[in-house]
Amino acid sequence: MPVLNLDRWNLAIGGDGPLLVMAGLNVLESEGLALETAEHLKGVCAELGLPYVFKASFDKANRSSIHSYRGPGLEEGLRILAAVKARHNVPIVTDIHEIGQVEAVAAVADVVQIPAFLCRQTDLVIAAARAVQASGGWLHVKKGQFLAPWDCKGIVDKIREATQGDFTILCERGASFGYNNLVVDMLAIEELQTLGVPVSIDATHAVQLPGADPRSNSTATGGRRGGVPTIAKCAVAAGADAVFLEFHPEPDKALCDALSCLPLAGSGALLATLKAIRAAALAA
Repeated sequence: MPVLNLDRWNLAIGGDGPLLVMAGLNVLESEGLALETAEHLKGVCAELGLPYVFKASFDKANRSSIHSYRGPGLEEGLRILAAVKARHNVPIVTDIHEIGQVEAVAAVADVVQIPAFLCRQTDLVIAAARAVQASGGWLHVKKGQFLAPWDCKGIVDKIREATQGDFTILCERGASFGYNNLVVDMLAIEELQTLGVPVSIDATHAVQLPGADPRSNSTATGGRRGGVPTIAKCAVAAGADAVFLEFHPEPDKALCDALSCLPLAGSGALLATLKAIRAAALAA
């Protein structure tokens, strides 16, 4: 498996390097909250010696209800992400949903993310891959809930054939069996790595209960917040190269996926544990 380097940030993922942390907010709520969250997580990761990328969405296009909060949108969202990047000197990861967003997002985000439901949209994936290649960044592709791990070979092959480059990270985030639940197969981590790419674990979205938020009469996604650390720890033990986590100073007040995100104050303890598990897994 190749080691991917993000030279302008002195970051690497893959091989026997340190666990990469992609963490932040589910969706941008305000500039102040984004700056606060990035500052806290950057400090935690610096203390632990873990490479850090700030994440947040400018738009949550896939919501259960038309009334759900989606975010500030492309223009304002990229402005906020650029402000976080400039103020705290951190790389950025955010997701895209349409081809028309690719160039603007790649100009700000160091890691462009393809959402799970869009991972087989060939035109979107190729456009993102070419923009990322031109900007010297990484492409983070979430495995669809409807795909087996080996089905991701087609995604990786598309990117390589279109760009002749290696800058892709695949993300495991669970498989859907219907009935408002997702299941994570830890064997998928190694299976995805056999495709010659680093692999991350989205432990936050893996605990979603689609359409099953008891507060909303099934018009919003529920979640099992307490399961996030369990999935993250198991995935790191299984060899995941990066973790993808969402935090909030007051999780129950988060405007999206409140039941799945973790309290910001607990980030240090969890990341310290994950670092120790990574060290143990590499030494085994």
